[in-house]
Amino acid sequence: MFYRNQPQIGTAWHGRHIILVRCNPYTNQFIYLDKSLHAPIEPPHETCAETVAQLISIGYTIQTVVPISHTEVQYVLVK
Repeated sequence: MFYRNQPQIGTAWHGRHIILVRCNPYTNQFIYLDKSLHAPIEPPHETCAETVAQLISIGYTIQTVVPISHTEVQYVLVK
């Protein structure tokens, strides 16, 4: 019997991907990147602006920006 919604080995997972990027907004320094398990990414750059720009160029959008401390913000990007 064939089930239409049965998972198939070897097929790409479709769903929402989330990436968290932490940066120092005063120095434009990239600090940290965390992502959902299968989220496609580009290698992070040493500058925050370039890291976020690369992620936007592959289809992510900025969901929110959260201040973590006086010298750190976290970008939440979704695709």
